[in-house]
Amino acid sequence: MEQKKIIIIGAGVVGSSLAYFLSKLGQNNITVIEQGPLFETGGSTSHAPGLVFQLNFSKLMTVFANQTVEVFQELNSPEFPTYHPVGSIELANTPERLEDLKRKAGVAKSWGVEAVILSPDECAKKNPLLDPTQILGGLYVATDGIAKPLRAVDKMAEFSKSCGVQFYGRTEVTDVEIINNQVKAVETTAGRFEADIVICCAGFWGPRIGEMVGVTIPLQPMAHQYVVTEDLPELANETDEISLPMLRHQDSALYYRQLFNGIGIGSYQHRPLPVEVSNITKYGETKDMPSVKPFTQEDFEKPWQDAQKLLPTLKDTGLKKGINGIFSFTPDGMPLLGESKVQGFWVAEAIWVTHSAGIAKSVAEWIVNGAPTLDLELCDINRFDTYAQSPFYYKSRSIENYATVYDIHHPYEASSSSRDMRLTPYFGRQKELGGVFNEKSGWEQPQWYMINQTLLSSYKKTLHHRTGWAAKHWSPIVEAEQLHAKAHTALFDVTAEKKRLEISGKGVIPFFQQLTTSNIDIPIGQVTKTLMLHELGGIKDELTVIRLDLAKFTVLCSGATEASWIEKKARSFTDIQIVDLSSGTCELQLIGPKAKFVVDAFDQVFDEPNQVKAFYIGTANVLSYFTKLGDLELYSFTTTSDQGLTLWDELMNAGDSYHIVPAGKRALEHLRIEAFSVKCGKDYWSEHDPFEIGLESMVDVSKTDFIGKPALITRQEQGPNFVSTKYIFDDPSIVVMGYEPVFVEDQVVGFVTSAGYSYELGRCVVIALVNPAVVNKPVQIEYFGQCYDADSEPSIIKVEGVTR
Repeated sequence: MEQKKIIIIGAGVVGSSLAYFLSKLGQNNITVIEQGPLFETGGSTSHAPGLVFQLNFSKLMTVFANQTVEVFQELNSPEFPTYHPVGSIELANTPERLEDLKRKAGVAKSWGVEAVILSPDECAKKNPLLDPTQILGGLYVATDGIAKPLRAVDKMAEFSKSCGVQFYGRTEVTDVEIINNQVKAVETTAGRFEADIVICCAGFWGPRIGEMVGVTIPLQPMAHQYVVTEDLPELANETDEISLPMLRHQDSALYYRQLFNGIGIGSYQHRPLPVEVSNITKYGETKDMPSVKPFTQEDFEKPWQDAQKLLPTLKDTGLKKGINGIFSFTPDGMPLLGESKVQGFWVAEAIWVTHSAGIAKSVAEWIVNGAPTLDLELCDINRFDTYAQSPFYYKSRSIENYATVYDIHHPYEASSSSRDMRLTPYFGRQKELGGVFNEKSGWEQPQWYMINQTLLSSYKKTLHHRTGWAAKHWSPIVEAEQLHAKAHTALFDVTAEKKRLEISGKGVIPFFQQLTTSNIDIPIGQVTKTLMLHELGGIKDELTVIRLDLAKFTVLCSGATEASWIEKKARSFTDIQIVDLSSGTCELQLIGPKAKFVVDAFDQVFDEPNQVKAFYIGTANVLSYFTKLGDLELYSFTTTSDQGLTLWDELMNAGDSYHIVPAGKRALEHLRIEAFSVKCGKDYWSEHDPFEIGLESMVDVSKTDFIGKPALITRQEQGPNFVSTKYIFDDPSIVVMGYEPVFVEDQVVGFVTSAGYSYELGRCVVIALVNPAVVNKPVQIEYFGQCYDADSEPSIIKVEGVTR
């Protein structure tokens, strides 16, 4: 990237880290503007207790934390350490939590973090303040520790200033100038600063800056309790700030760190304490810094009792001070990153110290190189549709995330707040049929239907019965729906699965040829699958492209983030119109060997896969295409929302003679896995290229050019880092859930991405990303601390009785 005039709003740990990494990448026209003093600005960085627990069930957040630790250790000095690697112990005092820690230990191996399960006595040996009779065990991570963000900021700022970065303290941003949807300047109390790029790192003040440019930054400031105890006799001779491992006691929603001769305790146990941005003071307006609210003693009474049980020495001491410190929560618990829909206006918000330097490194790469090395889709500011930008949605969902942050989270667990935001036209029918719902992209999406309990007796000899973790938020009805779709046919609601865009205009073919990896100049009335890559050759998304006319296409992409990417890439093309049809349309799919007969009832014959037709089903004008899911026939039907109920009823009535049933998302997902069909965002990310994932058939390297082609060719020549591989368990009783580590001869070689039960093979099947050197080798997969044999080419006799 050529030199740009870059303005960073906010000089906390995130803004300062961004200036640091942008300087390292060669940008030398950077200005950092901060409303508070430099560098104890009064934001969340100023009061953060600095605990860095690296391990997370999200691979991305774990890598961010790893990188933050690396950066802070690089900045370390004996006189002013920026990181204390004292280790951490996550404690369990329930059997359920101990099992969850075993699962987390497995994920640690998948993500490359050293973690080990300890007995109660081993925990107490590492931190003698613990009463081992209060716990059942713990998870120890030796490289966790305490970050000193203000010291790190000082050192990063020193380097940045040597590269020409200018810092302005006590300077308030009053406006951001936008012309033709492009940032041009930042107005401040110190004057006007011209800008090509503005990066909002204002923390919980971010929504105010977003309002200046018409961008919703959906975060909710929350007050969080933190106390420091009086000095303890056991720590009387301590001269170091911290030498004992940090503790996290999630069953009591508390965490602990040594602070010289006392203990700092943070609590999530209290009632949620949301704070409105409009009620947060400016620096200097009150005695305390803006990020600190008065301590509410009544909220700490029960946490203090729990703390005294875990650390008995606290019974003989009191509290030196307490605060309600403000920090940011989001609707899905992930940061808000990337360029908004306003060109040049970037966001790096809702970031804790734990992940700060790692995130700043990725965002700097994104700005300079056009794409980050890591996949940041889950953090992209554009991932929220308009419904999720409503305060009703993001405030209530963020508050729920705060209240449940230390709960044991299951991947199938449903949120309780901000529900019924988006309803399909046949939602009433689905409820009548006993639909059990979860939410996807705001839509209420059936997971299974209680009416299908009647199927259980038909398949009782074949059904696989789950137990333990895999059986939570689950029903044997899911298995029956999967079997029934394979034997007869099932109707699936896939409205929530994709964004539906109509893209048209004279420049649409050149645009698509540059955007995608394969030839999109297909015949009218055909559908094709293709890929979008980013500039570094990684896969942005897999698209379904339907040609409706010479210059008119329907495109199905994964979600709002991918739709935003398409819109941004269309800016440089003239005469391109993009219309988002998602809210005004709905989509159903018929899957199964008898699906063809249901379609025949409407006098429609599809001669070959990938054929597209427009016709009427009752009064519903549908766009339909035919393809395959493995060896099962799949017919897709899209219509306008006003005709969706008619479409549902007509398909169900026509399928009555062929034993049609409605089936939910879970059965559809397991049909996908059983067919070994990889899914973007689940089995691969933008870190991976088509050759690693086995999608090279979607790449036409003879095309003159497409986004990411030069980098892709280089990556192909260098060879894969990981490859997508299929495995089948030897033990028919085992069903795993995803992210479990894969071993060859006691060495971790990859991890599971998707897992499900195959009734063809009578085994759990998985899709995994593994080291290319171990492809075709037998492996072991760890599940809750136990290893089970699996093979990529097993000798398994197919299960009889699955009728076709």
